[in-house]
Amino acid sequence: MKKIMMALAMFGGVLFSTQAQNNDKAPVKKIEVTGTAEEEVLPDKIFVSVTLREYFKDKDNKNRVDILVLEQQLQKAVADAGLPKESLTVGGINGYREWWGKKKPTNFLESKTYTLALANLSKIDAILNRVDEKGIFSTNIERFEYSKIEELKKQVKIKALQNAKEKANYLLAGIGEQLGEALEIYEIDNGYYPQPMYAAMKREMAMSADAAPMQESTVDVQKIKVRFDMKAVFKIK
Repeated sequence: MKKIMMALAMFGGVLFSTQAQNNDKAPVKKIEVTGTAEEEVLPDKIFVSVTLREYFKDKDNKNRVDILVLEQQLQKAVADAGLPKESLTVGGINGYREWWGKKKPTNFLESKTYTLALANLSKIDAILNRVDEKGIFSTNIERFEYSKIEELKKQVKIKALQNAKEKANYLLAGIGEQLGEALEIYEIDNGYYPQPMYAAMKREMAMSADAAPMQESTVDVQKIKVRFDMKAVFKIK
């Protein structure tokens, strides 16, 4: 029993001595800052949704314009614009039946939604102008993409971290201190912000003749903004 008590006393003495040494150790002086960086780039992939819908040419609902006729017009317009066939895909098919009078149903009318992939919007007006305007139900931009977005995000994060170091440096210089090595680095997950996610493209224009030359728009889309914040803790020398 005496041996056990002596061992506990010795262990307690060692523990107390270690704690005392730790308590005597001076705390590390440090500074914590947040750096910010952002970049804007033009998207190089734009996906436009175009919905075509069958309609009747006369009031008696007898002369219907078939969806295939409208589809062929759109396909030809895309080809005439110099775009590959793969640029145009079907995104959805819908239909509805109108009721004429009290009880008599009219013919079933079909609509198709297409997705048109473009590098920019310079040719979209010319393409839509070559499709029967009464057959175009709606158009809108589905989304924007940038093919090198991952590389751009890396570059922006590095710039944000460099900004944090620069900020810490001049703050310490203002009080006569020197910046030491980085102790901790945190990535703040605020992502990137494509702007805009959606943009209306309501079409209010007259249909051009098939023989008319295609005119390209000179208006650019809004840029994609990539922004990141990086938090860093640096030692003060």
